[in-house]
Amino acid sequence: MLLLKDLPSKTSLLKLAARYPGADVKAIQEFATILSVSSDLSAALDKLLNGHGLMQGRWWVLVLLLREENLTSSPSALAEKVGVTKATMTGFINGLEREGLVSRLTHGEDGRMLKIQLTPLGQEKLDQVVPDYYRKVGALMSALSDSQRESIIEAMKILGSNISVIKV
Repeated sequence: MLLLKDLPSKTSLLKLAARYPGADVKAIQEFATILSVSSDLSAALDKLLNGHGLMQGRWWVLVLLLREENLTSSPSALAEKVGVTKATMTGFINGLEREGLVSRLTHGEDGRMLKIQLTPLGQEKLDQVVPDYYRKVGALMSALSDSQRESIIEAMKILGSNISVIKV
């Protein structure tokens, strides 16, 4: 993941705007700030999870399985919910299975039908990580008032719904 640490100054953006007329310098500066903070949040989550022997992809698989009624889901459903390819999900599942955190269940009649299930060891791992995760996320978010949180969430939802304008 690219972590943007050196945000462009207003002066540097104005130089770019002189070369590329029509550039909305304020929008570019705000967008760079959002990207930078998002990268920092993701990196902080990586560090937190790494301290527990996990990576984000594997973490989200465990959390998604925990949300399921029978702690079980198909690999394709997990891939869709995490937003990765089936091949990437297979890699996550392989690693989690090697560690004993999930198991593969095949359908008795159709061996092609595969389900992934959280194991008791996977539940134990979540029991170790989730309280730390909740505590640290709560401490992070406590820097914002409830109204600030609501404003940020609303703004991010609006940006998310408009993201197609920058997709190629």
